[in-house]
Amino acid sequence: MLIINDKTFRPFISADAIQTRIQELAGQINEAYADQKPLLVVVLNGAFLFAADLMKNLTIPCEITFIRVASYTATESTGQLKQILGLSESVANRHLIVIEDIVDTGLTISEVCEQLSAQNPASIAIATLLFKPAALKNKIDLHYVGFEIENQFVLGYGLDYDGLGRNTKDILVLE
Repeated sequence: MLIINDKTFRPFISADAIQTRIQELAGQINEAYADQKPLLVVVLNGAFLFAADLMKNLTIPCEITFIRVASYTATESTGQLKQILGLSESVANRHLIVIEDIVDTGLTISEVCEQLSAQNPASIAIATLLFKPAALKNKIDLHYVGFEIENQFVLGYGLDYDGLGRNTKDILVLE
């Protein structure tokens, strides 16, 4: 149990389960990109832990870069994407794997992929640690999904509540 500000969170997905699933996803990516050198495009802040652990399990040559977007206020999606920090390198003709912490409405990842597509990459795949199918508003093709979860507010392992709680090894759910 963890209390942050006015909210109580309980254990939901253990650190061991997260690491096991990341190893499985890395295996799938290693196989799919065996003859390529993908660029991992990590959506900050939430995906940084997932991306680091995923990259540690990749055996293929790959590079990493970071973008920062915001679409959340407290526990609610605003539905509006603001690109805060963009790419510094060209993604033209590159195989991109966008690394996201969570896909719920799909609005953020759709906009990110649209912005990346405009730069003519060879391909774009999406890897997300968590996916909430019940919250989805935009149809989106997710290539690598860690866990499908119900439409509940989650915290930990990079995900936050008003900036706090990212530093837990487990994923917690709002009581």
